[in-house]
Order: sequence, then C-alpha cells, then structure tokens
Amino acid sequence: MSEFKNVTVVKKANVYFDGKVTSRTVLFADGTKKTLGIMMPGDYEFGTEAAEIMEMLGGEMDVLLPGSKDWKTFKAGESYQVPANSKFKLKVPVVADYCCSYLK
Repeated sequence: MSEFKNVTVVKKANVYFDGKVTSRTVLFADGTKKTLGIMMPGDYEFGTEAAEIMEMLGGEMDVLLPGSKDWKTFKAGESYQVPANSKFKLKVPVVADYCCSYLK
C-alpha cells in the first residue's frame, strides 16, 4: 500500500545515532503500529522487543539478521523480518527510506 488512511501520527520524531536515523510513529485504529523513517549512510545495530517487518521504500541496506553469518542486501520493493527480542546489524551505503511494521 502506498498510503495509510485513518491513522494517528505522533509528531515527535524518534531520533537515533546522532540524527542519522529518524522515524515517525504511525498508530492504527486496531492497535497496530508502524514507523516511517530515513537512515543516512552508516553502520548500525538495532535491538527489537516485538518482531518487525522492514519494508524498503527507497535506497538499500546490507543486513545481518540474528543467527546468520551472511549479509544480505535489500533494496526498494523488498522486505525482511526480524524476530522479537533480538539484535540485527545494518550497513547503509546510500540514504534508505523504510517502513517498519511491529508484529504482535
């Protein structure tokens, strides 16, 4: 889907890594949550509480998922899932536009 309807957007940005990663939280009537964000080029490590689906909207990133020894590149139009209570690493060579969906 290219747009969300009937949602609440939290005005305050989520800012990480000295402003190199930012996102906005989108809340849905059914209680689900997504974030829409931008990552500047760099190397990052994130931890999860809930399982996540990361959808690439633009750019690309190399991802090292939990339990994997191999990095995998994801580009616009592709997505990947990260399990709950885990850590994953990213290498972002160009500006990446993403949507993160949090799974219950």
